[in-house]
Amino acid sequence: MSFTGKYELQSQENFEPFMKALGLPDDQIQKGKDVKSISEIVQDGNKFKITVTTGSKVLNNEFTIGEECEMEMLTGEKAKAVVQLEGNNRLVANLKGLKSVTELNGDIITNTLTMGDLTYKRISKRI
Repeated sequence: MSFTGKYELQSQENFEPFMKALGLPDDQIQKGKDVKSISEIVQDGNKFKITVTTGSKVLNNEFTIGEECEMEMLTGEKAKAVVQLEGNNRLVANLKGLKSVTELNGDIITNTLTMGDLTYKRISKRI
């Protein structure tokens, strides 16, 4: 299953408490909570390039399945991670105490971030 495509955020759960726990300033949290971010994924075999645009903020990450890479986090901080592919539709990464699971089902992509007992869930639809 190919992840390649553009996805627009449809809904999110626990945005504010999760971003506070990450240490984002309140003004950034307030600006970002109602913005419909666009995620663009380009998959070439085991290589992925993911660009997430939220208003004027752009987050770019590139990785190859099973190889260590440096990823930019929501805070702008960089962390080393290894992304694994589970089945043919699930990307899993652990970086700096944060677990990211991205699952593709048809035209819906669900990204779940877990840190301790806090979970932030984003649901986006292919556009």
